[in-house]
Amino acid sequence: MAEVPTYENVKIERDGATTFVILNRPEKRNAMSPALHVDMCNALDWVSEDDETKVVVVTGAGGHFCAGQDLKLFFRANENDPKAQRKTGDDSQAWRWNKLSRCPKPTIAMVHGYCFGGGFTPVIACDFAIAADDATFGLSEVNWGIIPGGLVAWCVTQIMNYRDALYYCCTGERFSGKEAAAMKFVNKSVPVAELKNAVLELARNLERKNPLTVRYTKEAVRSVRGMDQAQAYDYLDAKILALKQVDPDKGGDKAMKQFLDEKSFKPGLGEYAR
Repeated sequence: MAEVPTYENVKIERDGATTFVILNRPEKRNAMSPALHVDMCNALDWVSEDDETKVVVVTGAGGHFCAGQDLKLFFRANENDPKAQRKTGDDSQAWRWNKLSRCPKPTIAMVHGYCFGGGFTPVIACDFAIAADDATFGLSEVNWGIIPGGLVAWCVTQIMNYRDALYYCCTGERFSGKEAAAMKFVNKSVPVAELKNAVLELARNLERKNPLTVRYTKEAVRSVRGMDQAQAYDYLDAKILALKQVDPDKGGDKAMKQFLDEKSFKPGLGEYAR
């Protein structure tokens, strides 16, 4: 088993083939510092290449997901150093969107406690999200005289209803995990005591799938959202052919043989299978 790396602001924990990447500034409700951004970039690079990891869960330590950017460290610490400011911004953007949204493994956001401001971006960048019923979400930037920058405003429009995105960005009002599930900002919410089990249930389901099929499927669904019908048809046709070429297990061929010839594979059909 590969050695798990250690970081100052991030913890990595294994649970079978699922790896938890945990924001670890609990004394700050996991508000994001420049150093945390660097650690998360490195942690996601590592977990993306780790052969023993099939599913990645992003969460926070100490009962909270993420209280947003650490305003003092993010904005004030380097206010007289433009190069350092730019690097911090680049690192923040890199892990919260680029590395998470392009992660080759399926990713799940496990949200409890506070999720504010910049903490929205990694939730949206993850492929799936499960929240505690009593989790508290808030886009509070308007109360600070700023807008939801750093791609937050763009991210929320990717996943939230347009009216909801405008409402919560402009009012700064909070909403609960239950409300997040009702508006489909997250896949579902559960009582906080059941949160980890619900996340692991989804993770175990994903672990059982052909990993390349899961990867190509999530890449395809993300990509076609911005395409017209003709573009999507061509892209998906090419994606199907590419998967057949790169999958060493030839999972599609095996499943088709089991379903049509051996009659041993009946995914989701139950009594209706013939």
